[in-house]
Amino acid sequence: MNRYEQKIARMHAGTDTRADFILADAKDADMAAGISAMGRNRSTGAASAYRPRGAYLDDIRAMLEQDIVDIMLVSASTLETLAGEGAFEGGRVQPAIRANDTSELWRGRASPYTTQQSVPFRSASLSRAQTRLGLYSLTFNGDAAQDVHTLECFQRFREDASTYGFSYFLEVFNPNEGRIAPRDYGVFMNDMIVRSLAGLRQSERPAFLKIPYNGAAALTELCAFDTRLVVGIMGGGSGTTRDCLELLYQAQNCGARAALFGRKILDADDPLLLVQAMRHVTDGQLLPDEATCFYHEALARKGRSTTRPLGADRQITESSLQDGPMRAEVTG
Repeated sequence: MNRYEQKIARMHAGTDTRADFILADAKDADMAAGISAMGRNRSTGAASAYRPRGAYLDDIRAMLEQDIVDIMLVSASTLETLAGEGAFEGGRVQPAIRANDTSELWRGRASPYTTQQSVPFRSASLSRAQTRLGLYSLTFNGDAAQDVHTLECFQRFREDASTYGFSYFLEVFNPNEGRIAPRDYGVFMNDMIVRSLAGLRQSERPAFLKIPYNGAAALTELCAFDTRLVVGIMGGGSGTTRDCLELLYQAQNCGARAALFGRKILDADDPLLLVQAMRHVTDGQLLPDEATCFYHEALARKGRSTTRPLGADRQITESSLQDGPMRAEVTG
């Protein structure tokens, strides 16, 4: 068993500790944003404002070599490349693929997809998948006909997953179409998640959830409702280093046991150092502000410049984190 399998087994058995917190690097954004998913090209004179695919793959290889994250989430095409060169062989990181690419994910430049009602869609084949773990995503908008269609597609996915021995974790996005007020996202999401899973036998359920952080009250409510349900959070936008680490801290204190971050890792000045700081927070070794200082000190020792000075990078800029009861105080 690799590290993820050991951790999730302890969680489902109720014997896990905070050291079992699952960290995943989400490098599946090519299924959402195409070329712009690769991250900004910081070299002068580059042919494109964005990095080539090879640089993205190099980031993944380096993360696997570091061996801190538990899951590497990628597209099926990326996994084919990495598996072909043996990147996961002998390692402890679990490969996973994005099993569907619902239209809310689509981030084509100059496109309006993010403001349209999400449409279920799957391009990856489970029968040809080179791993037995993947991510399936749902979006509920309070439109009965569309939400029923979304759940019918989810049912067909589960049938395929059962046929091919495919385990999955479930990502549920906030509404994106405007029927549900943002202040109600947390309670709406909690109710839709619970009611959507209530009709499933244990063998059909996701290994864990991946949801947005809609504040401490909503996350605490969901985590406390059923301790068998492993709740994880997604990262959202890049933000400051303190935003990233504070999100981990607050979510873990609410009962979350997993985090799957994409842009927060991709856009960091040093993704490997950031993941190291993240693990220091989830293991309880450092508070978020302390881990932010650790990150900057480590960058300085490497002679690396930073996008933001330390003072600015210690700020919490994401509104959902600023007034939460779980917020960690600055350490001076």
